[in-house]
Amino acid sequence: MGQNQRVPFLDLTLQHRELEDELAAAVNETLERGDFILGASLEQFEREFARYCDSEFAIGVSSGTAALHLALLAVGVGPGDEVITVPNSFIATVEAIMYTGATPVLVDVDADTFCMDPARFEAAISSHTKAVIPVHLYGQPCDMEAISSIATRHGVAVIEDACQAHGATFSGRKTGSLGAAAAFSFYPTKNLGTIGDGGAITTNDAELAARCRALRHHGQFEPNVFPVLGYNYRLDTIKAAVLGVKLAHLDRWNTRRRSIAEQYRSRLRNTEFTFQSRVPDTEPVFHILAVKHPRRRAVHDALSAAGIGWGKHIVPPAHRQPGYEHLRHGGGSFPVSEMLSDQLVSLPVFPELTEQQVERVADALSRVEVSV
Repeated sequence: MGQNQRVPFLDLTLQHRELEDELAAAVNETLERGDFILGASLEQFEREFARYCDSEFAIGVSSGTAALHLALLAVGVGPGDEVITVPNSFIATVEAIMYTGATPVLVDVDADTFCMDPARFEAAISSHTKAVIPVHLYGQPCDMEAISSIATRHGVAVIEDACQAHGATFSGRKTGSLGAAAAFSFYPTKNLGTIGDGGAITTNDAELAARCRALRHHGQFEPNVFPVLGYNYRLDTIKAAVLGVKLAHLDRWNTRRRSIAEQYRSRLRNTEFTFQSRVPDTEPVFHILAVKHPRRRAVHDALSAAGIGWGKHIVPPAHRQPGYEHLRHGGGSFPVSEMLSDQLVSLPVFPELTEQQVERVADALSRVEVSV
């Protein structure tokens, strides 16, 4: 994955070059105002992002991890509670649960969609379960109808991990509007990314939104009064200004990602590659396009030989990380998540890829030898 690639896995400079004038104007406006913390561009972006996500409120924070942490705190998660989630998410999902003092409880995922298995979620609920975090993995929404129905029956709060799913939909509704709250990441590589770390919480609950706003700003519900332990989790105004520019282009970029994904899928029919299945009535946004192959090393070698960038994500899953082996709960394993971590390869899928580059990737993949 060197500098001489004919097809890079990702090239953010192309996006920023296209938007250079818009981004410069937005940053310069903030520089001229000097409102670098909780400034006007942040307030404007929060309004626009809430509207985009079909939500009443959006609260900008310093990262997707901070968004998960504050959302959990805002619904009352703390020591003695359990929060159910999946092993095949970035470690931040489990980190955020542990920050609250609660216990992460892992459940395996569906082998086809790579997302939380609702039946396994329900089987894991105990008298200590306070919340569930379904992860919209790679931009594919979970089965939120089933998960929300189960959660409602058991009195469990739903916090969407939408950090990879900006603009994805379930039953025509945007991710970010499907639970008590949702967490988004604006890490630079995300479908909607800023110039550094950033994140947001979305919710339709005014009280929950107020708690998140206070907690991100040292616990201040009013200036210089600190009734609770808070955090320095604010989203910088300049980063919000950049996000405001990019948000206007997000749907166009997502449409291009879908087109690229379909092109790969069409070219690789009748091969050993297996694509992530779509949950019914969803529209994914392909933050990552991870395909499954029984001989991943052969795929890596074929792509590298052709000068094509590739990636590996969620490898290994949380319970196999050296600092998190206690999540196996007495030696249990999660075979689907483990299989996916051994077989998935991430392909180039960023919006600026040309048709010729996509065809070059598909051609290289089609040459991978059939396993015997």
